[in-house]
Amino acid sequence: MVPKIMKQGRLAPWLYLFPALLIMGLYIIYPTIGTIRLSLLNYNSTASAATTCTANQPCWGIFENYRYALTNSEMLTALRNNALWLLVMVPATVIIGLLFALLADRVRYESLAKAVIFMPVAISFIGAGIIWRFVYYIETGTGAQIGLLDAIISGFGGKPVAWLSNPATNNFALMAVGVWLWAGFCMTILSAAIKGVSAEMLEAARVDGATEFQVFWNIMLPTIMPSIVVVTTTMFIIILKIFDVVFVMTGGNFGTEVIANRMFNLIVTNAGRSTAIAVVLIALTIPIMIFNVDRFRKEEMAR
Repeated sequence: MVPKIMKQGRLAPWLYLFPALLIMGLYIIYPTIGTIRLSLLNYNSTASAATTCTANQPCWGIFENYRYALTNSEMLTALRNNALWLLVMVPATVIIGLLFALLADRVRYESLAKAVIFMPVAISFIGAGIIWRFVYYIETGTGAQIGLLDAIISGFGGKPVAWLSNPATNNFALMAVGVWLWAGFCMTILSAAIKGVSAEMLEAARVDGATEFQVFWNIMLPTIMPSIVVVTTTMFIIILKIFDVVFVMTGGNFGTEVIANRMFNLIVTNAGRSTAIAVVLIALTIPIMIFNVDRFRKEEMAR
């Protein structure tokens, strides 16, 4: 009787997990395996990528598509731009979201303020790209400037700027759109974390003579740091996959190419290279996922 109960005890967790494992297998694991297989084939997915090699150029054999994904000049531009997005937009979005969360917590109409700040998150990325194309629009002829920014600059007697075609400004102009879209998301998560900080602890620090900055830096920030880490790693994954804004506003032209946009542009003409880029993108997200899982386990053990 006891062995039968023990057997049922071992089997029961797997029965509960089976639906989730089945869905993961069908919609995550199987497509991933299929993507890896396609990345080893040629442009029309009919033969090995090694068949596209010639005697006059280096060849990585069946990994020839990965040579393109890691060494092609357009891909190097995309990788460099993604790195720039990560270095600039992640801290900018998290810091601005944290600032919004702190300020919104102190205003009288907190719910209304947060709703207004969060509103861009509800807009589709395609819609946001179209909106901001009008903001950055430049009239190159003799007509009046109708783009918001250049109209303001022209109104003050300045010279209009080609925000989206000038390599000095276009990537940062696109990042500004990303910050506008995602700062509300960061604010919402961090605001919830701030609400969880003990009011008694904050009040005790103020009674002891701590300034507001000291209260924030020494008490509030360490307390909400796990939430900041969650938001930061989430933004890392989101920005690694950034596509919509770049596709709508520049199409990857003028030195604004990113990994996901390059993958999309190749999906029809060269499926092998496109899927190789997809695998590279998956590989870049795996360390972040491992970090998140490891951090979650440590937090659970600390409890």
